[in-house]
Amino acid sequence: MASLKDKFNGRKPLPPFSIRLTKEERQKLDQLAQGTSLAEYIRSRIFDGSAPVHRTKGRFPVKDEQALSQILGMLGQSRIPNNINQLAKAANSGTLPVTPDTEKQLHEACYSVTWIRRQLIQALGLKAD
Repeated sequence: MASLKDKFNGRKPLPPFSIRLTKEERQKLDQLAQGTSLAEYIRSRIFDGSAPVHRTKGRFPVKDEQALSQILGMLGQSRIPNNINQLAKAANSGTLPVTPDTEKQLHEACYSVTWIRRQLIQALGLKAD
């Protein structure tokens, strides 16, 4: 980060400016920033409201936060990732018995993963392929 200098302090960087907000004010500010850093959003509003505001990497608005948290919670409680890993190990070692019951369970697991994927895409507000 480039240090800011002025004619009074020479080479020393300017001290940071801080402001205290209520919980409601901070939530509103986060909402108004729409995925940009708060510092960049505040600077754009104070100094040049017409300047483009750039979003930070990795942050994007979520269409349905509640649905996303429910899906991720369900995924965390399920044993799907662990079970898939165990199946992959057994398949790679050649010890996976392919019976009608195993095949049925694999199809159910594929259906579950596909359902979770669709729900995540919908909650994020993205278009499915």
